[in-house]
Amino acid sequence: MAVVGRAASRSAANGPASLQDMRRQNLAVVLAAVAAHSPLSRADVSGRVGLTRAAVSSLVDELIGRGAVTEAAATASGRVGRPGRALTVSGEGPAGLGLEIGVGHLGACVADLRGEPRLWRRVERANAGRPPGTVLAELAALAAEAEAEAAALGLRVEGRVLAVPGVVPNEPRGLVERAPNLGWHTVGIADHWPEPETAPEPENEANLGALAEYWNAGTPVETFVHVSAGAGIGAALVIDGRLFRGARGFAGELGHVPVHPEGPECACGARGCLEQYAGEAAVLREAGLAQDGPGDPVALLAERAANGHAPTLAALDRAGRALGLALTSAVDLIDPDGLVLGGAYAELADWLLPSVCAELAARVTVRPWAAEALRPSALGRRGPLLGAALTTIRRIMADPTLLPAG
Repeated sequence: MAVVGRAASRSAANGPASLQDMRRQNLAVVLAAVAAHSPLSRADVSGRVGLTRAAVSSLVDELIGRGAVTEAAATASGRVGRPGRALTVSGEGPAGLGLEIGVGHLGACVADLRGEPRLWRRVERANAGRPPGTVLAELAALAAEAEAEAAALGLRVEGRVLAVPGVVPNEPRGLVERAPNLGWHTVGIADHWPEPETAPEPENEANLGALAEYWNAGTPVETFVHVSAGAGIGAALVIDGRLFRGARGFAGELGHVPVHPEGPECACGARGCLEQYAGEAAVLREAGLAQDGPGDPVALLAERAANGHAPTLAALDRAGRALGLALTSAVDLIDPDGLVLGGAYAELADWLLPSVCAELAARVTVRPWAAEALRPSALGRRGPLLGAALTTIRRIMADPTLLPAG
């Protein structure tokens, strides 16, 4: 009897958990239907998701209580019966805060539950070599300002994600293992955040740029490599619609793939890395431009290239050939549907693409490769910051119970 009793107790314990999981999934299904097809009535949602009207009504009530959905006053639909009330994803209430640390700037972005960025903030800061505590204290102040502005718009930040130009391991959480261009090594974000319980979750900037690209594409390819550049070069792999982080979270360090093994020494300690040929500092150096001069170096490169400045054009051609060489290995190894140039590369794509395409055409010989599979990102340098803000939104859409119950 005791054994049966324990078994019955476990079954009873598992039962509610299974029901909770089912309700959580149904909440996500209903919220996704409203997000994709709004405005919808409750009856419309029922027809789309295949749940009874009573079940949908209960789920909608919960979503309204959690602030995820709003229901407008009844409007005539032209159909027989009582007019339905239009459901839409809330443009107020839950929001995601994205933060960014770059070598030369700090950034913040707030996105609402519809995935719309509602505010952007960027301040220029020379962060390379500065103590992590100083940088993070300034970022925390910027985050507080962004949250206050968001509150004035009726938004409530539910999660914070930080884009960093470095390696973020899978475990332990909250750690930046290495960010060479910042001079960081083994930095715990919460250790330097004024209120540790509100410390943002760090993530590699290239990964976030790739996710933003995937989430914002009208008809996204499911397997692609996203390459972005700032002071360094990062890549992210999206395979079958999922970010591939690697066994330890170190996947995507394309900037440190050797393209010329006997080449110049890199900050990572190796020689001939891609960053020494296609990184921002390398391109500026080859173009004969100051690396620490005033203004936006990427905009300056684009301006010089557009004006036919021969050294700049030669530097971008050299960078494109090195990038094409590195991407050839990625194509042969991963067999992606596409390659996306993000970050600074997107803004310099007019001058990089010919050389990259030429290298790929000459070197990718074991599989078909179409030139149109390589394209610049429409998000440019805003991709990682937008991806950071949208990470919280996507998590809420997948599990609305993350929001507090009303």
